[in-house]
Order: sequence, then structure tokens, then C-alpha cells
Amino acid sequence: MSVLFHITLNVILPIFALIGVGAYLHRQFQLDMNTLSKLNTYLLMPAVCFTNVYQSKISGDTLLQILSFLVIQSLCLMIVSTGVSKMAKFDSSLSATFKNSVVLFNSGNYGLPVSQFVFQHHPLGLSIQIVVLIFQNLITYTYGLFNSVSVDKAKIQALREFFKNPVIYAFLLGVFFQVVSVRIPAFLWTPIKNTSNAFLAIALVTLGAQCAFLKISRFSLPLVLSLIGRLILSPCIAFLIIFTLRLDGTIAQSVLIASSFPTSRNSSLFALEYGNHPEYAAQAVLLSTVFSILTVTTVIFSAQLLFGDSPPLL
Repeated sequence: MSVLFHITLNVILPIFALIGVGAYLHRQFQLDMNTLSKLNTYLLMPAVCFTNVYQSKISGDTLLQILSFLVIQSLCLMIVSTGVSKMAKFDSSLSATFKNSVVLFNSGNYGLPVSQFVFQHHPLGLSIQIVVLIFQNLITYTYGLFNSVSVDKAKIQALREFFKNPVIYAFLLGVFFQVVSVRIPAFLWTPIKNTSNAFLAIALVTLGAQCAFLKISRFSLPLVLSLIGRLILSPCIAFLIIFTLRLDGTIAQSVLIASSFPTSRNSSLFALEYGNHPEYAAQAVLLSTVFSILTVTTVIFSAQLLFGDSPPLL
């Protein structure tokens, strides 16, 4: 119980303190969300991606294990969410948003900060989360976008959106520099590292601002199913896959924790842009983030208990 309290106090509460600050500031000063979004996407996230990949050493076997897990988990969630939407008889518009709310999770401005706290003394854990982030970008701008727009339009649009994302190039550049052992001079490394360090606070403030004015009128069936699918079913499926693939240690901890993250804000943005029940999509993002206080804390505790010789936080 002391470990669970330690996780809540030192990981979850600091994260939600910054989310709360973001919500308060947005209510008081009407922050420019477009500017914050661009700052996170085109500067801070690429910087944290590059620095962590450049400093880490992920072997080919480890990368293969991570990608195998991510592919299997995503396919399982796609199949389950499709089956649930058919059984619940959702219309095509609602079904698309529901499936996105379960399959797409917030691996960026929620997942990376959580991993930075949990694996602050284990660089491999954060590097694995970078791989998860890249994979989620791929899923978001292929499967997620295909769910929201017609197939004819989605093929070209999805590719354009994916290749416009600078995180992809920061990841590849970090891998290249590490493989060929490029030494970055101090006058370049210092601003890159400082930018990377700024990511955690600004990303969480941005997430708080996004949730500042969302309102929950009622707990509809699709909303309840989204919360169950994203916060409970996803970690359960992840555990079974980890057991099947015989993953352990930091790898098992990282992917299990990542599987518990709340619904991606991109699912809400897609729903808003294409008119697929945007209010429900926004509610799924907000409530999954709020309830993740309990679920993510529990998963972190379980991951350390099951797969950690000595928990990263202790």
C-alpha cells in the first residue's frame, strides 16, 4: 500500500497538478490553443523524442519485441471495439468515434510525462514510450483517420498528415546519430536538451487547457463503453499479450503502463472536424483522463509489482 501511495503522491498528483494549472489559466486568460498545439507538436515533442532516442540504446531484439506487442494489441482493440459497436448497433458515425476512443490513446502529452516520472532513472523505459508514440502516430493517421473520413479521401490525406509530423523525423535522426556515434557539440546540445526539459510542464498545461471547458451532461452507453474499453480492457489485453510473448523487466512495465493511458485528443479532433458526435468524443477524452488517476496508478503499481526487480520509483 505504501508503494501505491508513493506512486499516487509522486507520479499522478504532480501530473494532475499541472493539468489543473492549465485548466485554470485557460479559464482565466483564454490561452491560444492553436499556438500551444503547434508548440508541442513542432518543437517540444520532437526535442524530447530526439534527445531520448539519441541517449538510449535499444537493441534490435528489444525493438522487435515492442513492435510485436504494439501490433498485436492494436489489432485486438480494433477487433473488440468493432464487435462491441456492432452488438450495440451504433450507427456508422458513432461507431467510428467509439472505435477511435478505444484504440487511440494519449501517448504524447500524457504518456511521455508519465513515463518521464516513472522511468526517470531508467532511460530504456522512456525510450520505449518514444517508440509507442511513433507507433500511435502511425495508427492515428491511418486507422484513426480512415475511421473518420471516407476511404477514398483518407488514403492520401492520412499519408500527408503522417509525413507532416516532425516527431517521425526526430526519431529517425536520433536513431541515425546514435548508430553512427555522432557527437553533438555543446552549443547545439544545450538548447536541444533545454527544449526537451520544457516539454513535460507545457504538455500537461496544454492538456489541462483542452479540458477546461468540457462538460459532462450524462453517462451515455457509448461513453461508458469507451471508458471501460480504454482504461480497463486495454490493460487486461496488454497483460495477456505480455504473458504470451514472455516479456519481462522494463519492457513489460513500459508497454503495460502505456496500454492504460486515456483516450487520445486526436479522436476528439477527428470527430469535431468530420462531424462524428464531437461532444461524445470530447467527453471520452475528459473522463478517461480524469478516471486515469485511479486506473493508471493501479497499472503502474501492478507493473512494478509483477515485472520490476526493484521499482523505478523506489
